[in-house]
This record gives sequence, structure tokens and C-alpha cells, in this order.
Amino acid sequence: MHVERTFTVPRPVEAVFDYLSDFAHTTEWDPGTVTTTRTSGDGGVGTTYANTSQFMGRTVDLTYETTAFERPSRVQFRGTNKSATATDTLSFSPDADGSATRIHYRADFDFGFLLNLVAPVVLRGKLDTLADETVEQITRTLLNKAV
Repeated sequence: MHVERTFTVPRPVEAVFDYLSDFAHTTEWDPGTVTTTRTSGDGGVGTTYANTSQFMGRTVDLTYETTAFERPSRVQFRGTNKSATATDTLSFSPDADGSATRIHYRADFDFGFLLNLVAPVVLRGKLDTLADETVEQITRTLLNKAV
């Protein structure tokens, strides 16, 4: 399963990349995140984070790792625990004059074979709502922060 959104924020691409590529900032822009702490690394590929999120009334702990870091165009994080894998990919491109950034956000989810069979029916609407809320919160955060 996956959700994806494309949207534009009025900030330069390097600033947007630098802010969103630090996964510890998810506490500010991801509506489901409760806490995220960097546990190792310098922010580039291989950096790990301990993340606690809430979804549908449940608290979930995941270990995230930065799996791609291509400044300023793309960053990817993979979160895992014993029952699920989540992969978040953010791609960035500047507008013609460099004053705004187009963001393509994609989140892929693997819940294991059995849950993957029912997840599209049970979770699709909730994941779509969460994706829309994420876009709103990223946009609001980038507009209100001096990034």
C-alpha cells in the first residue's frame, strides 16, 4: 500500500531539503509522530532514529534509517519494527525562479502478507486522511519556520 501527494511550498529547495531531511523534525510536521530521536549518524545515509507514532489509537515504535540522501533533490527513510515496514520518500524540485519548492511525498507500507490483504479495505481512507494532514502540516510548518 502507498499514499502520495505533490504540493508546492514558497521556500527555496535547499532550505526545504535541509529541514525535511532531518527526520528528527517529524515531531513538527508529521501529525502521527509523538517523538523522534536521532540514535546514530550525521544525518546522511545510515543515520538512524527512534520513532514513536500514533495511528488509529495505537502507539507504534519504529526504527528509521536514512536510506537515500541526495541533496537537494531526494531523501528516503525506512522504518521497521517486528510487524511493519514504512518507507517515506520525499523528492524536491525548485520552481523557475528558485523561490518555491515542489515536494513529492510518497509513503509505502508493508504490514506482512495477511494484513496486506485487508489493509487496502481497512486502512485506505485513514491513510489518505493522514497523507492530507501531513501535507497541511508540512506546508504550515515551512511557512512558519525560518528554514
